[in-house]
Order: sequence, then C-alpha cells, then structure tokens
Amino acid sequence: MGKKTKYPAFSNGAVSVNGQTVATTNKNGNTVTSNYNMSDSEKQLYDYVQNSFMDSLKNVNVFDDATKENLQSQVDAYTNKGLDLIKETYTPMINDLKNDIASRFGNFDNSVFMDNLNSIESSRADSMNALTQDILAQQSNLINDELARRYDYLNLLSGTQQQMINNIMSYLGAAMQNSSAGNAYNQASYNGSGNSGSGLSVDFANLLSTLGQAFLKTRF
Repeated sequence: MGKKTKYPAFSNGAVSVNGQTVATTNKNGNTVTSNYNMSDSEKQLYDYVQNSFMDSLKNVNVFDDATKENLQSQVDAYTNKGLDLIKETYTPMINDLKNDIASRFGNFDNSVFMDNLNSIESSRADSMNALTQDILAQQSNLINDELARRYDYLNLLSGTQQQMINNIMSYLGAAMQNSSAGNAYNQASYNGSGNSGSGLSVDFANLLSTLGQAFLKTRF
C-alpha cells in the first residue's frame, strides 16, 4: 500500500465587502452551515419591514376611529358643497318666479305660478337624487383609495423584504461557491498525493455542491 496522507480539512468560504465579512460557510461537526452577517442598519431595516408588514397585514381592512372620522369629514364636505350648489342654483329661480308672478298677478294663487314652481321643484328633486348617488360614489372612492394606499404600502414592504432576501441569498451562494472551490482544490491535491490505498471514493466537492443546492432551496 502507498503511504496514506491525512484527508484534507474542510475549506471554509467567505465573502467580504469593503473589508467587512458579510457571508461565511463553514463546517461544525457533520453540519455545513452558511451565515449572513447583517450590519446594524440592515438589521434595523429588516426588523422594521418584518414588523411593519405583519402589523399592516392584519389591519389592512380595519379602519380605526381616526380613519373613519377623516373619511366622514371628507364625505360631509362633499355633501355640503353639493347642497350649496343646489341651493345657489334653485333658490334664485324660485325667488325670481315669485317676484315675477307677484308683479304681474299680485298673488301666487294661479296655475302659471304652480306649473312653473312644480317644474323647478322637480328639477331640484332630480338634482338631490343625483347628489345622493354622487355622495355614495364619493364615499366608495374614498374607501377604495384608502385601501389602495394600504396595499401599495404592503407591496413596498414586501418588495423591500424580498430584495433583502435576494441579496442575502446571493452572498450566501458566493460564500458556498468559495468553500466549494477550496474543497475541490483540496480534493484534487489529496487525489494527486498517491492515496490509491485509502479506499475513499466520495467526491467531496460534488457532495458539498449537492448540500449547497439543498440549502438554497430550503433555507428561506
């Protein structure tokens, strides 16, 4: 048998950015682990996004008293504006009709006055009905706008969170590739050292690559 050489140790992997180690891959016992080292600012952002997303998600369709009062105040303002417009439109018409009939007939007890007055009142009633429908539509629009803003905020949080996870996975993958490259080099050196009698047939680099792929599929 040839001289037996000690099997090479596991080669750790690491990725550094601007001199700071951001991702590592190492072996503890029989477990290969990869770790991403968040900066303080990244952790604050990650925690904020995570907590804000959960809080916003459970309350996305719930309107508190302050929100209800705000929406109602907008509906009231829209209603008052519509009523003022109707009053400004029809009150002068009625007053002009009264003055015209009074100047010509001296009283309001005649068919001309009643016919014209009924016509004006009918038009005013139509305007009031239209205003009622507009108020309901305005109320619905305000609610939908509020919900849309909330869902946009959720999408922003979700997108930010996903981008952070993508960055983390990218760095972890690079650290694992560095480790795989080191272990492949160690394996090649070991195989070239004449260890034909060692009886080892496991391709450690391929094994590590398989483990790494399984990690990327299940870690997040």
